[in-house]
Amino acid sequence: MDTKTITQNIKLRHGIDKLNPMQQQMLSLKHPAAVLIAPTGSGKTLAFAANMLAAMHKPCGAVQTIILAPSRELVLQIHEVIRPIASGFKTTVLYGGHRMLDEISSLTPIPDIIIATPGRLLDHLQRGTLNIKHTRILVLDEYDKSLEMGFAEEMSRIVRRILRPERIILTSATELGNLPTYLPVNDPIVIKAQQTTHPAKRTQIVEVPSPERDKANTLVQLLHSLPNDKVIVFVNHRESAERVHTILKRQGIPAGLYHGGLEQMDRDNALTLLHNGTTPILVSTDLGSRGIDVQGVGSVIHYHMPPSAESWTHRNGRTARINNEGTVYVITAEGENRPEYVTTDRSWIPTGQSSDPITASMATLHINAGKKEKISKGDIVGFLLAHTALDPQSIGTITLRDHNALVAVPKNSVNDILQLCIPHKLKGKKIRISILR
Repeated sequence: MDTKTITQNIKLRHGIDKLNPMQQQMLSLKHPAAVLIAPTGSGKTLAFAANMLAAMHKPCGAVQTIILAPSRELVLQIHEVIRPIASGFKTTVLYGGHRMLDEISSLTPIPDIIIATPGRLLDHLQRGTLNIKHTRILVLDEYDKSLEMGFAEEMSRIVRRILRPERIILTSATELGNLPTYLPVNDPIVIKAQQTTHPAKRTQIVEVPSPERDKANTLVQLLHSLPNDKVIVFVNHRESAERVHTILKRQGIPAGLYHGGLEQMDRDNALTLLHNGTTPILVSTDLGSRGIDVQGVGSVIHYHMPPSAESWTHRNGRTARINNEGTVYVITAEGENRPEYVTTDRSWIPTGQSSDPITASMATLHINAGKKEKISKGDIVGFLLAHTALDPQSIGTITLRDHNALVAVPKNSVNDILQLCIPHKLKGKKIRISILR
């Protein structure tokens, strides 16, 4: 794909006026090996995607590019970024937590681009459902995180199955030490995000003193004081996440919950409801500090002090993404130990009142049919317009999965919409439709 087409696709599909300097540099880079050092929220996925697409040949019935990422959430995020701009190429995602048979069927015809977690890709290779020996381009996204999560052996075994990779791209939020010997990388070009693209330059950090050791009342007061926007509240433990979430729900605050003890579907739903405005507040452990990309997060709140400098950086990186501004709030209690890496710009005591308070304007409908039942987003829009009084502009984000779909609709009319839709078939199929809570 030529660079002009790539640039136009990125601008059109992702609504940006121009590529940032890091993305422009990656687009023009011809070197066979590159290490991209870029913080979350700096546009690194578009940067390595531009370089990758510029190096791809026309579809040839073989896997040309493999992108490895350490988590299911990051794999899906990368797919959402790349699929709209990779026109003419088949892009497939492989990850755990859903049916292997669905993935196997997605490998026919053979995809040009595979985005996968290391373990799942290796599973396919061992089953013989996939051949990657002629793969030309290898991208290891968030390589540092992959090593932290213990994927070194899986990545080594995958790389050994590729005969002659012509281009290797590694991305990391932190400086890398010596690269492992299993990577055929010699003298890579190192590209660092410029300070103008760094989210920290667009973030204000505010201390919020709590008069009590238990910070719950201060958190509620703070949330009531913020403008209507998406917010992520970070805590250090699953039990704390459950407790804080329960407190907020009892106060009538529209909050979701995200931590590693939840089922994968519950985690996926929590992110979808944050994204589509159903629950604009998310209570999360550090599981949510990397590998998720929800646009429009206006604020991050540290309910607990982050346990490491890396946690501090990655939590804060959930806001001020892609040239937007954001605010980080640190709730502090008297006598609490504050790590030296936690620095603030000013202190503020919230009033508990906002001229435009956080509200959930949308609700989410769950439909028990998806892509594998040959349902499209257009089918869902047509179904809603045919059986309700909704207009197209009032229908929010539609998340289409293999066997279900989530649809954001106005909260004040969701019950009426549900009752109007229940008796009808969708694309000739009898479906179950309900409100996701």
